[in-house]
Amino acid sequence: MATKEFPLRPEQIERVETKYRRIRTPIPVPESVPLLEKLRELEPRSMGGQPPVIWHHGEGATIGDRYGNRWIDFSSGVLVTSVGHNHPEVMKAIRGMADQGLYHAYCFPTEIRLQLIEELSIWLPAPLKRVFLLTTGSEATECCLKLARTWGLKAGGPAKRVFVSFENAFHGRTMGAQLAGGAAALKNWLSETDEFVQVPFPDGFRQPDTSFAVFEKSLAAKGVDPEHVCGVMSETYQGCNATIMPPAYAQALRRWCDRYKALMIFDEVQAGFGRTGAPFGFSHLGVVPDLAACGKGIAGGMPLSAVLGAEELMGMYGPGEMTSTHSANTICCAAALANLRAIRHERLIDNVVRLAPILAEGVRRIVKAARGRIGHHDAIGLVGCVQFTRPGTTAPDPDPAWEMVLRAVQRGVMLFAPVGVGGCAIKINPPLVIDEEALREGLEVLEQVAATV
Repeated sequence: MATKEFPLRPEQIERVETKYRRIRTPIPVPESVPLLEKLRELEPRSMGGQPPVIWHHGEGATIGDRYGNRWIDFSSGVLVTSVGHNHPEVMKAIRGMADQGLYHAYCFPTEIRLQLIEELSIWLPAPLKRVFLLTTGSEATECCLKLARTWGLKAGGPAKRVFVSFENAFHGRTMGAQLAGGAAALKNWLSETDEFVQVPFPDGFRQPDTSFAVFEKSLAAKGVDPEHVCGVMSETYQGCNATIMPPAYAQALRRWCDRYKALMIFDEVQAGFGRTGAPFGFSHLGVVPDLAACGKGIAGGMPLSAVLGAEELMGMYGPGEMTSTHSANTICCAAALANLRAIRHERLIDNVVRLAPILAEGVRRIVKAARGRIGHHDAIGLVGCVQFTRPGTTAPDPDPAWEMVLRAVQRGVMLFAPVGVGGCAIKINPPLVIDEEALREGLEVLEQVAATV
């Protein structure tokens, strides 16, 4: 993974003034540089990787600083603010719960926890039935790991402990989540273990053969006995590139997991709750997993995640044996309930379906403007991705990707830092509330920037 910092040297740039964008100062804003420098001095280096803009407020699909600048938000705060910034119902729910005088309850029962779980049950296809509320996406994937290993012990004894995931996957930054992840550069701090294995993800780019035979051949090449596999976990679309798993592959994987009594697990942290134009990413695949890890877009910007699971799996641990200190925090639950109801009542998934072709076409135009510097691109729903590669190869080319993010921010479109293999992938994921005019304007800016990088 490439690790870079955007420079803190203010640049004089052309002023921007449109309905959705406003750039009135150099970027970074000179007055903000001491604050940014102090953050870099006091925090870990890892916190210094985003564009040098100090966020101050937001409204719908836009973000503003305190210096008069405004951006179309193509980040959604890393796919979190699905119903946009400062949504009135989410804000009302947060204030209402705080005014009630209850902002923490540990695992003691609350009405708001019940209301949220009842709302989530509306979204769940069988056999998913039970909901375990947690705090972060990493915590949710860790819980899935724990349940899979526990299931393996129950179903096949100590030998059934191998956990399979996919190359270039990202499941979080905690220990188990990174063991399951597919980025070798993120595992340098970990000891090697043969209990976690990765196979190629069928993206049609770095793995041209998308047939399920590759999965079986890869396990055989690694000496893995299928009977020893306790679980298989995949993002429904890989966060590093927005490539969704082919439905035929997913259906073959479902049959394989059933045959060998392994749990099928989907990491829906980025994909869940409408982002792809369906309730979940797996809604496109014709399968239902045994477990699903959710986060990001579930709570409108508040820290909350969930594991969705089948009855048998969610009952393996008794009372008090599977808990989390801030699980089901009351204010987070209130925000999540308002967020999910807004997605349903405002028919935001319909909005995603309507705008998806516009995003997909915009991504293609960005690729064309880049003149061979983008080796792979994808789009589904309101998530798109372009991967910069060295021309004619699959080798990552991070420099133009970082340059494009900076130039886009200077022109009033907010992106987060490049991600994925080599730090060469730029994600485009506006809030689900964005309108067509703002989406087209932001895409046109990115097309112009791609032509100049």
